Amino acid sequence: MQKKKSNSKVAGLVVLGTSLAAIAATAYFLFGPRGKKHRQQAKSWVIKMKGEIVEKLETMREITEPAYQEIIDAVASEYKKGKKASQPEIEALAVDLKKHWKSMSKLASSAKQKISKDASRVVKTIKKTGKEK
Repeated sequence: MQKKKSNSKVAGLVVLGTSLAAIAATAYFLFGPRGKKHRQQAKSWVIKMKGEIVEKLETMREITEPAYQEIIDAVASEYKKGKKASQPEIEALAVDLKKHWKSMSKLASSAKQKISKDASRVVKTIKKTGKEK
């Protein structure tokens, strides 16, 4: 029974880490080196599109560059069909988001390492004491 508890705790930490990585990517986009320019361009459809991308990324267990780009393309094509903005604006945003893969993957890997470290510490504590904190 205790094994299930520790597995659920680790799974919760992994979900938390993925969410933090997605939030960090959004923060980098809005407050990074070209953040001022990005904030000026941020219209409601941009925020909604990014939100949809983040939601899809959160459901994935492992995010790779091809999967990341595929998600961006899928959401961008939905926005092009819905006429929520002009096609050049949507394409420019998609290209810009794809450029941020390296910085986002660095943030995600550092978050993953921290969560892995925390999860192993929790599992060790559970094994030692026989109960969760």
